[in-house]
Amino acid sequence: MSELLPIRGAPGSPYTRKMLALLRYRRIPYRYIQGARDATDMPQPKVSLIPILYFPDEHGGLTAEVDSTPIIRHLEDEYPGRSVIPSDPAAAFLNYLLEDYGDEWLTKAMFHYRWHYQVDIDMAGSILPHYHDVSLSDEQAALRKKQFSERQIARLYVVGSNETTTPVIEDSYRRYLSCLNEHLKVYPFIMGQRPGSADFACFGQLTQLVQFDPTPAALAAREFPRVHAWVSKTEDLSGLEVANAEFVEVDQLPTTLKALLTEVGRTYVPVMLANAEALDQGLEMVSTVVEGKTWEQQPFPYQGKCLQWLRVEYARLSTDDRARVDALLAGTGCETLVAPAAV
Repeated sequence: MSELLPIRGAPGSPYTRKMLALLRYRRIPYRYIQGARDATDMPQPKVSLIPILYFPDEHGGLTAEVDSTPIIRHLEDEYPGRSVIPSDPAAAFLNYLLEDYGDEWLTKAMFHYRWHYQVDIDMAGSILPHYHDVSLSDEQAALRKKQFSERQIARLYVVGSNETTTPVIEDSYRRYLSCLNEHLKVYPFIMGQRPGSADFACFGQLTQLVQFDPTPAALAAREFPRVHAWVSKTEDLSGLEVANAEFVEVDQLPTTLKALLTEVGRTYVPVMLANAEALDQGLEMVSTVVEGKTWEQQPFPYQGKCLQWLRVEYARLSTDDRARVDALLAGTGCETLVAPAAV
């Protein structure tokens, strides 16, 4: 494919930043569309989310796609070289799991911090509306700030941010930064000597947590400057040469990555399992315990699908590769996601 690949998004969207960084790293030529007025002639996706990537269809037109995980696999099929998916099936599953963690758990911290504390609400409400139109009058901007902030705060329930879950989310954020900080002392990326899609998923959320929203950004700058620098570097890896760089060897998993998986197992895993159970039973509330603390939120149907897709990836593994994955997940808490009784 030789034409510029259109992508529509906004700087305040962690998933937009995930995909832009991935496109740069993979050296895929793209055209970044910011704002609705430059996309009036583009097809609309079934679900109004960003980023939107527009792929050529068989009729000479364009088709709109919005889910970053399958989009990344679509790009792998269309553009050869500089892959972000490990060739080792066991490593690929690990990468898939950590990508979903970034997309579905770290986003809870991102959305929580942005709309929980007044200083963060003021900053996001003041700046984000201008991403759509920097020519807004001051009066329009003030109105958009009020409307946008109220709408987003009212949606905190979607990610499970509430007074009960606040300690869980904030403790998890700090522990994650600590785990990533230690891992970066061993490898330059989560997935080893070269970035995987998991790196870009976590990076996307951290562009907001570490470098935009005041409360989590202050914590990161004060205690984890290495992670702050990693986010800045990962923004544009187009100049990184990876011809001889390898993904992590899962059969010799470093203790730092094992620690990161253990953090995944203690937070993301129980919530994903409880959410799936609530959806299966038609419950109105997800209730579980995370690190000895109560977690309560309304069921999230999309994350129920995410768990199903993760289990499909596991089921696709050969018997030998499944055994390798089982061995590397053992004791982390992540093994319960794909336990035989759960599949």
